[in-house]
Amino acid sequence: MAIPLLEYKPSSQNQRVSGYEVPNEDSPRIYRIEDYAFSGEVEELIWAAYRQLFSEHVILKFYRQGNLESQVKNKAITVRDFIRGLAKSEAFQSLVIKTNSNYRLVELGLKRLLGRAPYNKDEEIAWSIKIATNGWDGFVDALVDSEEYQSSFGENIVPYQRRRYKDRPFNLVTPRYANYWRDKLEDARYKPGSISDFMKMAASVSIRTVTYTPVNTANIKIPDTTRETVPAGIPVSISPSASFPVR
Repeated sequence: MAIPLLEYKPSSQNQRVSGYEVPNEDSPRIYRIEDYAFSGEVEELIWAAYRQLFSEHVILKFYRQGNLESQVKNKAITVRDFIRGLAKSEAFQSLVIKTNSNYRLVELGLKRLLGRAPYNKDEEIAWSIKIATNGWDGFVDALVDSEEYQSSFGENIVPYQRRRYKDRPFNLVTPRYANYWRDKLEDARYKPGSISDFMKMAASVSIRTVTYTPVNTANIKIPDTTRETVPAGIPVSISPSASFPVR
């Protein structure tokens, strides 16, 4: 039997409070499928979805999902199903899921699919249990099919960060992987055997010591730099050494 989602209390985040901001260049741009009449124009919406989901501003060709792109261009699937497919793709699996822990995946999933940060640690724990029991695909379905997603983005809007009024966007400050994956790579790099190889390499490096030449300052004569003083009452004449024409 599947474990139900644990209860948690939402906190007063920006997206839960009505604001009075004047739209400016920092306001999120909304990509809606109805705004694009031709399939060629949908490319802009597709790239917005890649930026939101993958947090990558340049997507390599073999990471692109041509089948999903073709379906959303032909209106065969909705934008919501396109987002669902990108989040479940093998490219997302290799770039994001395999390089992060469950807590980190909860943070990334909420930011990229619902456009908000986790409310608190209780919500991170609740959703991490959902990932552990239902897998990543079940977690994605729970978010995309949630009432919060439907009321915020509906069927045809690419998710975006809701009510960002300061700091940088989520997809600019959340890298692909956190310290967890970096530490894991370091542990794999310095596995048993590689340390002994490193020690052998370090021992083989020859170090040349620097010899210092002592300096004897006893015979060094310091020049007299004192200035002679002129007795009082003796006039001092200064003759110019060169004359310059006056214009």
